Amino acid sequence: MPIALPADLPARPALAAEGIKVLSDDELRRRDGRPLRICLVNLMPNKIVTETQLCRLLGATAAPVAVTLCVPDSYRSKTTPESHVERFYRPWSRVRHEPFDGLIVTGAPIEHLPFAEVTYWRELCAIIDWAQASIASSLYICWAGQAALQHFHAVPKHPLPAKLFGVFRQRVAGADSRFLRGFGAAFPVPVSRHTEVRAADLPARAGLSVLAESPETGLCLIEDRANRALYMFNHLEYDAETLHLEFVRDRRAGKSIDPPANYFPDGDPARPAVNVWRPWGNLLFGNWLGEIARTVEHDDAESITRTPPTLTLPLKGGGKVEQPMNVPPPLRGRARVGGPS
Repeated sequence: MPIALPADLPARPALAAEGIKVLSDDELRRRDGRPLRICLVNLMPNKIVTETQLCRLLGATAAPVAVTLCVPDSYRSKTTPESHVERFYRPWSRVRHEPFDGLIVTGAPIEHLPFAEVTYWRELCAIIDWAQASIASSLYICWAGQAALQHFHAVPKHPLPAKLFGVFRQRVAGADSRFLRGFGAAFPVPVSRHTEVRAADLPARAGLSVLAESPETGLCLIEDRANRALYMFNHLEYDAETLHLEFVRDRRAGKSIDPPANYFPDGDPARPAVNVWRPWGNLLFGNWLGEIARTVEHDDAESITRTPPTLTLPLKGGGKVEQPMNVPPPLRGRARVGGPS
């Protein structure tokens, strides 16, 4: 299915070259009816790369999707050109009253900071609360997953003695979860972080479900059903070369860092890595959007049942009467979504 992105966004030609149909919002609505609207709060330093990575996964699903790029109002990027942010991103205060079906919040290179010292922490908490109240499902990635867990459940993050860095096999703990349909017993995922959240810190009665984890890298994916949220602490959206670029960057900065584990063929940094995790990235995003579509369609049907439209008719001799109108089928006018069944 196609994806709607802002005009002239660098991701558009990159995705089109890969065979993904990229349209404008108006073109998408004319072609496929109402798309799923996703708000992407991108806090990563290289925004152009992250936009492309996440929109690639969204555009490869069975749901027509329209993406709005967003940042907290007080957020300032030190690495992405200000002109790019001003042109393609909208401050959260300008989108908070618009209807969205899903929210994605990315990680951020601020793991060393206590949450309360992040300059936009209060705004991020407001975004998380806004999503909990009005959006069908939210996906929080890496640091954002830790942040949302802290906000909802006061779960702490812990510094690691060394950076977790490489591609690690994750065990599927929630095989019956709709978000993991088709995953099998295990899957590989890139890991790149200096902190972790621990299973022992998860509150027992909060309804948190661990869906995937690893003995080497700990928690990977948690579902928070009460808050309609998924917390992914690793990076299925990464490109094949992302960990290599991070490795080169850190080495050039003089940091003592080993090559990413289980990543380069035969451990040789001179050989290009292969993206073995992409199929599971496509599955996760397809399953997630499929669940959003079901929720939205159910809510629309409930709304129609609760508040049927009426028609005002004149009465002979004066006056008017309200008469219920025939209600169309719930899926009429909805996006044609063929998510997992």
